[in-house]
Amino acid sequence: MSSPNVVVYAGPTISADEVRGVVPHARVRPPVARGDLLSETWSPDDTAVIIDGYYREKLAVGHKEILWLIDEGVHVVGAASMGALRAAELSPYGMSGAGTVFDMYATGEVDGDDEVAVLHGPADLGYPAGTVALVNLRYGCREGARTGRIPAEAGERIVRTAKAMPFAHRTWQEIDAVVDSGDRACLETLRQMIGTGEWDVKRLDALAALRATGERRAGRPGEESVAWTADTALTGITHYEALKWRSRREYAEGRWMTDLDVVTAGRLFGDDYPRLHEETLTGLLTGFAAAQDLDLEAYARATLGVAAAEPLPPVLASWLTETERAALPAGEQLRLVMVRVWPVWQSEDWRPVVLERVRESAHWQEWSEIVARADEAAERTRGRLAVPPPEICARIFLRHWHGKGTSAEVEMARRGFTGPQELGHAVRRFFALDVQNARAPERRANE
Repeated sequence: MSSPNVVVYAGPTISADEVRGVVPHARVRPPVARGDLLSETWSPDDTAVIIDGYYREKLAVGHKEILWLIDEGVHVVGAASMGALRAAELSPYGMSGAGTVFDMYATGEVDGDDEVAVLHGPADLGYPAGTVALVNLRYGCREGARTGRIPAEAGERIVRTAKAMPFAHRTWQEIDAVVDSGDRACLETLRQMIGTGEWDVKRLDALAALRATGERRAGRPGEESVAWTADTALTGITHYEALKWRSRREYAEGRWMTDLDVVTAGRLFGDDYPRLHEETLTGLLTGFAAAQDLDLEAYARATLGVAAAEPLPPVLASWLTETERAALPAGEQLRLVMVRVWPVWQSEDWRPVVLERVRESAHWQEWSEIVARADEAAERTRGRLAVPPPEICARIFLRHWHGKGTSAEVEMARRGFTGPQELGHAVRRFFALDVQNARAPERRANE
């Protein structure tokens, strides 16, 4: 059995070499941003150590992503920077915090993102910090007062002055230009001591978190985290969303798609998709029924509350076409209703299973090319074609599925859409392509 993985998200606070010096087998990742946790492959008992994270250039890592990891059995530790901030917010739900900066946030001594924020250089240069973190100044002034190297009053003035500055301007030179002239010698002491690492509290905290992680892997666990499951705090993050991030790829320069975008293209444009959708969900239902020692019809009747030999009530029959209501036996009608109202009766997410079927089908390449054509059409019409709101997109797109003896609700359900709002959001990326396709017959008629 392989050992649990340790993944460390770090940048300007501590280098990859320093991380591996404490946890030799750690996988070191760049500062964490929205979606990065979901794009990683995790197993129960793995450890994620969040030190640095983006919050301005990219979307910050979401609370729900971290809660999802915890619910998956991953140990999530935060320290030093973004990790300390998130740990203070999520410690009631099982995220562990380490170090002084975490304590500052947890006790309310500090509360702003700017306390840990720094500007830094690119990854290939090792994320060199271009500004000084306010928490490092706070810690340094505290240590200076404790050791007698910086008078407490001077430290308070320096911190107050730096706090009033935007974090992007907290360079040593800019701070020096605005502090009281009598405090400049103290500021120089801070620069030297933080520079050596002795008063660099962010780095000290990062090392402490890594040492604790290493001890846990070595079988010397520290404080146990609070037990937490999705039953006590809804994360809103599903395996489906994780799959979306993990399958994201750049298929052309500056253009991205996920495997789930390919499924969406099939749902919208694939004539064969309703059959594939129905077969896949029927297979899932058959498994649910077998787990209760029931056949599919009995399982459907029990779930839908329809007694044996009783016809479908009108509210359920409305999910069938006129032909299906007239020609299909009761068991088949019940099966179709179960498939089409899936979210109401089943909590199992059908999309990952359908994705596997689509990947194995002859439609994969065809539907992938639809995504690419949609992006090309959107780029070509940018600034000339306004994409309407989702509800309008859905209303326009439903013209494709209009037919005698059926309804918009039935046709959406045959493709797994729960209503116009979900359909409209899916259509937006493909709207320009749909307009282009609609205009193509007009152009051919005029040629």
